[in-house]
Amino acid sequence: MRADGRVIHKTAIVHADAALAEDVEIGAYSIVGAHVELGAGCRIGPHVVLNGPMRMGRNNRVFQFCSLGEAPQDLKYDDEPTRLEIGDGNTFREFATVNRGTAGGGGVTRIGDGNLFMGYTHVAHDCRIANNVIFSNTSQIAGHVEIGNNVILGGFTKVHQFTHLGEHCFTGISTIITRDVPPYVIVAGTQARPYGINKIGLRRRGFDETTIAALHTAYKALIRRRGGRDTAKETIDSLRAAHPEVQRFVEFIESSERGVVR
Repeated sequence: MRADGRVIHKTAIVHADAALAEDVEIGAYSIVGAHVELGAGCRIGPHVVLNGPMRMGRNNRVFQFCSLGEAPQDLKYDDEPTRLEIGDGNTFREFATVNRGTAGGGGVTRIGDGNLFMGYTHVAHDCRIANNVIFSNTSQIAGHVEIGNNVILGGFTKVHQFTHLGEHCFTGISTIITRDVPPYVIVAGTQARPYGINKIGLRRRGFDETTIAALHTAYKALIRRRGGRDTAKETIDSLRAAHPEVQRFVEFIESSERGVVR
C-alpha cells in the first residue's frame, strides 16, 4: 500500500494524467492510461487495460483481461476525443470489452449503475446501458444500442446496432435481435420472437398481479394483435390511465423507429 492509501501492484503502469481515488486497487500488469478517472472503492484486477478519456464511478470491480475505454471499432472513427462514462457498482468479468463513443454517435458510451457484464461480453461505441442490467456470458451488442433498467440478456445474445431494449425485458439463450424489444417482454430465437410478458422477473421485482395482468392484456392486443384495431385501442385506453407501466409499453411501441419484434 502506498502512502496515499492506494494499492497499486509494482508491475502496473499508471499514467501521470490518470486520476485515482485514494483507496483504488490496481492489480499486476494492468495499464491505466491518460485521462482515466477511477472513483472510490474501485478494484482493478490483473492484466486489465483502461484507456481514456473515461470516467468510472465508485465501487466498480474489473476482473482480469478486461479492456475498457478502447477506441471504437468503427471505420469512420478518426481519433476524435470521445469518451466512456461508467457509473457506480458495476462488475466486469473476464474478457469483457467496452468501447468509447464516436463523434457521429454523440461522443460517449454510457453505462449506469449496478450492472453485471459476465465473461466475453461486449458493449460497442455509443451504447446506453441503464441500471441493473445483466449481460450473461458472451452476450454482445453493436453500436448505438440502448438498454433500459433491469434487462437480462441470456447467454450468446447478439443485438443489432441502433436497436432499443425496453426495461425489464428478457432474452433467451442465443437470441439474435434486429428489432426493438418492448419493455416487460420475453424474446428468444435466432430471429427474435416474443414469448409473452416477463412475469417471473416482474414478480421478483415486486410488480403486483394486477399490473402484470394489465401488461399481458396490452401485449396480446399490440404484439400478438388479437382482435381488430378498434378493439385494441379500446382495450389499451381502458388500461393505460390506471397503469403507468402500460403507458410506457404503448409509448415504446409507438416511438420505435426500427419496428418491434412480433
